[in-house]
Amino acid sequence: MNNETLFLSDLHISFEKPEITQRFLGFLEHRASKAGAIYILGDLFDAWIGDDDPSPPNNKIRKLLKQLTSTGTKVFLQPGNRDFLLGERFCRDTGVRLLPDYAVIDLYGTPTLLTHGDLLCTDDVAYQAFRSKSRTPEWQNNVLSKPLLLRLLAARWYRFRSYLHKRKKSSDIMDVNQHAVLTALRDHNCLRLIHGHTHRPGIHSFDLDNQLAQRFVLADWQKDKAEILCWNAEGYQNETQ
Repeated sequence: MNNETLFLSDLHISFEKPEITQRFLGFLEHRASKAGAIYILGDLFDAWIGDDDPSPPNNKIRKLLKQLTSTGTKVFLQPGNRDFLLGERFCRDTGVRLLPDYAVIDLYGTPTLLTHGDLLCTDDVAYQAFRSKSRTPEWQNNVLSKPLLLRLLAARWYRFRSYLHKRKKSSDIMDVNQHAVLTALRDHNCLRLIHGHTHRPGIHSFDLDNQLAQRFVLADWQKDKAEILCWNAEGYQNETQ
């Protein structure tokens, strides 16, 4: 088995973005099978309204994920702010394992903290309030009990409203709060963090209690470019699909 580990996030797959869908399907069919483990750190889908949604390209992605995991490649998915309603049925259909909001893995000998990234954007108070409400079982059960068509319409409205709200917010508010980053690393006893969400790819080095810490920010996928973070025992590199 190949011991390479791949990280990606923020594909925002939808019917309206066929180029990104095809890039991901090609990734699953060719590149992904060469890895031992794959971590998708949130927002694989632009909206997920329930595991019962058969809208294209959902079933095609389910099928190829199942083919991949059936060959032995481990695929982990950390729900993001767009697809947090992913559930047990999706896992059964695909063989994918869902991760909690914060997950610590042993990445070639170094404890590494994984998260989507939205929890670190604590300056966006309005979003954090909505996030707390929308993660409760009561809120989710209420949404999932609605007819599929109604959920589809609500998702479209939510995406449009989110777009309007982002236009009104400063770029700093939508980025991570450094104090939140330090707190998360301390709480999980890690010096390395990998996340997505902000669409600001890069590597940030900083001091954490007199030790060197690093924060790796994954790139969002575009129709003409897709980037993954590749890691093996010798180190890491960014790879364009």
